[in-house]
Amino acid sequence: QVQLVESGGGLVQAGGSLQLSCAASERTSGSYALGWFRQAQGKEREVVAVIRWMSGVIYYADSVEGRFTISRDDAKNTGYLQMNSLKFEDTGTYYCAISRIPFGFPRTLRAYEIWGQGTTVTVSP
Repeated sequence: QVQLVESGGGLVQAGGSLQLSCAASERTSGSYALGWFRQAQGKEREVVAVIRWMSGVIYYADSVEGRFTISRDDAKNTGYLQMNSLKFEDTGTYYCAISRIPFGFPRTLRAYEIWGQGTTVTVSP
């Protein structure tokens, strides 16, 4: 089974930037979506952005639209989340996940079958 490993989290001041990476242990066949989620302490995990791996079509949550950019490098089996103009409320653990639903932008946790272990982002005010 494919395994996902996130990296790139850390501590950053408000207004700063971070780039998260999500490396897959092997190529995933078929039509699937890569999603980035985050979970703040005491809150539910929420979707941040989703990319259809083959087409590159993208969805963003309203809270990150215009500040975050999701992308993927097929040759490296790696997805990315570039986060700019970070805010204190962006603090949380960020997870990448794969959904094998072959169309649309899955936004619920149950739609995703494979999850990484998470990487922590802390934005200081």
